[in-house]
Amino acid sequence: MTVTRPPLQAVLFDMDGTLVDTERLWWDAVQHVATDLGRPLTEADRPEVLGRPVDHTAGWLGRHTAQPAPRLAERLHEEFTDRVRTGIEPRPGAIALLDALAREGVPTALVTASPRTVTDDVLTVLGADRFRVCVTADDTARTKPAPDPYLAACRALDVDPARCVAVEDTPTGVSSAEAAGCTVLAVPSLAPIEPAPGRTVVRSLEEVTPERLRSLIGQHRLRVMSWNLWYGGTKVDDHRAKQLKVILDTEADVVALQETAGTSAAELADALGWHHHQAGENLGIVSRHPIAARLGDPDVGFYGAAGARIRVDDTHEVDVWTAHLHYTPYGPYEAAFDGLGPTELIAHEAVRLEQMREALRRIAESADAATPVILTGDFNCPSHLDRPDVAWPVTRAAEEAGLRDSYREAHPDPDSAPGHTWSPVHTWNEDDRARREPQDRIDYVLHNGLGLEVVDSRTVVTGTPRDWPDVAGNDWPSDHAAVLTTFALRI
Repeated sequence: MTVTRPPLQAVLFDMDGTLVDTERLWWDAVQHVATDLGRPLTEADRPEVLGRPVDHTAGWLGRHTAQPAPRLAERLHEEFTDRVRTGIEPRPGAIALLDALAREGVPTALVTASPRTVTDDVLTVLGADRFRVCVTADDTARTKPAPDPYLAACRALDVDPARCVAVEDTPTGVSSAEAAGCTVLAVPSLAPIEPAPGRTVVRSLEEVTPERLRSLIGQHRLRVMSWNLWYGGTKVDDHRAKQLKVILDTEADVVALQETAGTSAAELADALGWHHHQAGENLGIVSRHPIAARLGDPDVGFYGAAGARIRVDDTHEVDVWTAHLHYTPYGPYEAAFDGLGPTELIAHEAVRLEQMREALRRIAESADAATPVILTGDFNCPSHLDRPDVAWPVTRAAEEAGLRDSYREAHPDPDSAPGHTWSPVHTWNEDDRARREPQDRIDYVLHNGLGLEVVDSRTVVTGTPRDWPDVAGNDWPSDHAAVLTTFALRI
């Protein structure tokens, strides 16, 4: 993919909590005043405090304490200013990033919801000469979460908001920047921020370079979902309408399907007005973007892999593959019910391993060295990244071929984010209702990292599915959870 990248025209920095560690100071100041008035803050109060200007928080606190807002604003300002003057420090990586941008000639602006008096104190630490423009709460009629501060900064710099990256640490600030049309890099301080299209989340400014900021401009997003439809969805009433609702609600761009029952891909695509590829009786791909080529064996059997080259736009093509590997012998059963050890479990993956190797061979034949590739599917086996006691060979083979697990990139800890996809409708084993069904992550969205960056990945199940066999009325028309990954397509 060779195109001219739209230039990064400016980087717009929030101040409190982003460049300097003041959000905690602000929270402490408000907590001090609120506690003194007999109304200490709780976690539920964060949206009214973090990223908010003094007048907003004073008005909110006044309504809860029957105190006049102007006097509360004075007290909050005094408490916060005292803390700023004695306890302010740049956040890790802040000064280095500002200096790197200056060396490369990238204009920067400070865009803050703090008043000018507080901002001036902070600038003595950061250095006022590091910013061409400074917009404070005193400079616009409305402040964050309204877009006015970021729009004012862009006007002062004479830049296009769509060619700017705003660096923020709170949901309030993110809303302001996005409403102004800026791409957002979020570095959460006290309140969590979720990734989203046009929004990248990092842990620290130490991870950020001018080149990474440039890479965010002109990004396209591709949302890919892997979904085993479970006999085409026919176990659930009104399954096709429910499938369509899931696709529309998730805003998926490409859905890679298994267990299509021969007609699901065509019928879904027809209802959506999308493009599709049906391969054999079991595999299919539906896409809101045109399909430039159909890949692999068009007459593939029930198990195997099939692909489609998706033309996202004039400069982006991505090969998306769907795979369904054999279901038996099933490792989690053999481990949980039969007590098999690692050596036997690995040996019993032979059929699936050969199917994966065949899929990888076809992928390699279809793609050149620069082709972005996404491999999805129901592999019917756990991952070696989830169960390190067993070197599960199927997912290892994909990894050794250069494919990365998007869900584990987004959620590295399998204990806190297991990502189970089998099974939302099987709490108990179907053959022995006295035994609990092993819950595992057996559905995947993998990628080769060529022009692809994981923005977010999650499992998808709608409603609260009832257990098998009482599934006909479920909102969720499958026995698997789907996996939905949002990729940024780097130019």
